[in-house]
Amino acid sequence: QVQLVESGGGLVQAGRSLRVSCAASGGIFRINAMGWYRQAPGKQRELVATITGAGNTNVADSVKGRFTISRDNAKNTVYLQMNSLKPEDTAVYYCVAWIDVVAGSGSYDYWGQGTQVTVSS
Repeated sequence: QVQLVESGGGLVQAGRSLRVSCAASGGIFRINAMGWYRQAPGKQRELVATITGAGNTNVADSVKGRFTISRDNAKNTVYLQMNSLKPEDTAVYYCVAWIDVVAGSGSYDYWGQGTQVTVSS
C-alpha cells in the first residue's frame, strides 16, 4: 500500500523560511512526477509546484522566486523550500506523487494527508 507522509509544517513569521518534506513508501515500482498543492480556508486547492523524475520543475507564479521544489529519488522524497513567506501562503500543503505500483500498471496519483503552514504577520 503506497503511503505519502508529509512533515515540516508549522507556524512561522512573515519573511521567514520553512521546508516541508514528503516521503513515499510502500509498493512502488516507479515514481514519476511529484508535487505540492495547497488549500487555504474557503479556497480551492491550487498547484504550488511539480517536479518530474528528471528534475524539471514547474512553479506557480504566486510563489515563483520564493519557493523551490526538489526531490531525492533515492529516498522517494520531495521537498518544498519556502522562503520569504507571506501571510497569504497560509494553507494546508498536500504532496502528490504519480506512481506506477508495478511495471505496466500505469501511473496513478497518490496524496499525502496534508501539513498545515501558518504564516503570521
